[in-house]
Amino acid sequence: MRYSVIIPVYNRPEEVRELLDSLTKVSYKSFEVLVIEDGSTITCEHVVHEFENRLDLSYFRKENSGQGFTRNTGFEKAQGDYYVVFDSDCIIPSDYFDAVNQKIAQTGSIDCWGGPDRAHPSFTSIQKAINYSMTSVFTTGGTRGSHMHIGTYFPRSFNMGVSKEVYEETGGYKITRMGEDLEFSIRIQNSGYQIHYIDDAFVYHKRRTTFSQFYKQLFFFGRARVNIWRFHPRQLKVIHLFPSLFLTGFLYGITGTLFDFPAAQTLMSFYGIFVVILFIDSFRSENSFEVAYLSALSGFIQLIAYGAGLLSELLKGKSIYQEVRS
Repeated sequence: MRYSVIIPVYNRPEEVRELLDSLTKVSYKSFEVLVIEDGSTITCEHVVHEFENRLDLSYFRKENSGQGFTRNTGFEKAQGDYYVVFDSDCIIPSDYFDAVNQKIAQTGSIDCWGGPDRAHPSFTSIQKAINYSMTSVFTTGGTRGSHMHIGTYFPRSFNMGVSKEVYEETGGYKITRMGEDLEFSIRIQNSGYQIHYIDDAFVYHKRRTTFSQFYKQLFFFGRARVNIWRFHPRQLKVIHLFPSLFLTGFLYGITGTLFDFPAAQTLMSFYGIFVVILFIDSFRSENSFEVAYLSALSGFIQLIAYGAGLLSELLKGKSIYQEVRS
């Protein structure tokens, strides 16, 4: 079995260096790597050259078009049986492909798979806190997919694999951003293909390194959920509105406490309980008071930012995001 690893990158050469270095340590060696530079002004070409003798590696440059269409470029050039997409800010464990191969051996074949993300020991406390928020069942992480996920599992493109047949049947990504990976996963399922969650096929996902970056990212994710609804109307459910309710309730509680609105203080007590739950659960998993404290903060930021993004996009009406492949 041969894999084609596809890495879209935009202005992140040092992240690509860490990712490629981790791929040199992968135990299963039957894979190629395609790095697709998406119109970067700070390219990673010099980094790729460092690994040319250590990996079956190809490098391509193209005009900027967004991550979805950049991944399609990789699909078009791939030679493997399966196409694996990683974000440039991931680090890959040495046994990643062993876990995928084991799943293929158990099932006979796989159409599409995804796996979780975890915090690497080298991550900063903020990165570990953000990782907790993005994977916790107490936040929107509970809708993103894990053994405890809420609703149907759909892989995300930081860690996702598809067979060559799936790509040829679906045509890859149809939108270039604003939920492009979720839209692709939904179409894969709607085409009758089976999607598998492989818990042991995890990656270390670095994500954002500051809370301001994290807020902007989650605000965008909230907007993306509405964009998905424009293409797939059944994919906006009550659970996805929870962050917006969380935001409006919090604003009411803050304002109501100042102006003595009914039940405002009682409402704020529930937010206090929520913070305590995040702190305890994060401490249980990370065994760090610092990470637990930051996790309580990142959990709040995540829900407020996602809720604000979703509401802002809903208020724009039904204009479909324009970067769509015909």
